Amino acid sequence: MTTIAETATTAALLTRVAAVRAAESVSPEASAAVALPLFMRVGGRLPVRPADRAVHESAKRSTIRVRGRDLATYEWGSGPDTILLVHGWRGRASQFAPIVRELRSEGFRLLAFEAPANGESPGRRTDIRDWLGAIDALQAREGRFHTIIGHSFGAMAARAALSDGVAAGGLVAIAGPSRARFLIDAFTQRIGARPSTADALAARFARRILPDVADPWPRFDGAANPLPERMPLLVVHDRGDREVPASEGIRLHDAHGARSRLVLTDGAGHNRVLGADATLDAVTAFATGGPTHVDRIRLAAAASDSATLPATT
Repeated sequence: MTTIAETATTAALLTRVAAVRAAESVSPEASAAVALPLFMRVGGRLPVRPADRAVHESAKRSTIRVRGRDLATYEWGSGPDTILLVHGWRGRASQFAPIVRELRSEGFRLLAFEAPANGESPGRRTDIRDWLGAIDALQAREGRFHTIIGHSFGAMAARAALSDGVAAGGLVAIAGPSRARFLIDAFTQRIGARPSTADALAARFARRILPDVADPWPRFDGAANPLPERMPLLVVHDRGDREVPASEGIRLHDAHGARSRLVLTDGAGHNRVLGADATLDAVTAFATGGPTHVDRIRLAAAASDSATLPATT
């Protein structure tokens, strides 16, 4: 049942969307000014799913200080190699529960944080600087990561952090955009705004977040600013993802050539892909043996599928 509060929130959002469109009659800059708070809105906090509750409650908890706020962190396992998990926009660490179960059983130590206004971290606002700051803070505390696994917005943030110099043995990008500008364009298309508003919003957002950088967009583009040379990449994306289309994952994969592996799932969508069998198999193979192990499980799966097919004449 929809609550009165939810109904009021929906009505307020519709009013803001209408205001963005109305401001376009004045100028793109005027509509961008109205759109910016809506674009940066996090929304209600994602609850812990019942299926993820046990993993969530079994974590060892602590905090890290990032940009003046204490952010929640979670730790599972005690192996010598640490894998960092980076959630997406309006996400939380517990979404990685299926991956935590798999990799903890392989002897890895798993570490995660929750950005401001997400999960159990305080605050009402956040932006990419909080993700990058949290990754930097955990690197300073923990040292080099074995692998970083990012989902959605977190995949983009993790790739940017690695390109900026964070040390890790590889990246797994699950359902992530290959470029930050995609987020602007997708948002304006969703609310029915014009391309000129998207351009003005991109400029205003860049001035707000990184005022000292003339053109920050290439920094957050996985094709224009790829991972450090020879760093392996695993891209996992669902073909039916309605939030971030699979074309974004394919673009990121193509930009990294032979050091990247691409796994496309069917029917898992944007969030459930984190627990899909194909995802878990590929992530485990990548973490334990790199791209060549991903190749092996895919060959084995292909052989198994062909063995079940009826003989042909």
